[in-house]
Amino acid sequence: MQDLASRITANPDQCGGRPCIRGMRVRVSDVLDLFVAGLTSQEILRELPYLEPEDLQACLQYAARQIDHPILVSR
Repeated sequence: MQDLASRITANPDQCGGRPCIRGMRVRVSDVLDLFVAGLTSQEILRELPYLEPEDLQACLQYAARQIDHPILVSR
């Protein structure tokens, strides 16, 4: 799993600092949008042949980890 996390990079000088795949100008959000649009992994890999299956897994893992955090509520 650690190898998947290393596939996601963030560079303030690239794509506005948004998370990208392996330093390329393919944002995690771009890949997630393709999944939301209904494309399968195989279709995404055909559309973006420079990506690898592990890149897609890393995007999904990144998204899951971003939403899995405690939210503190003050009362």
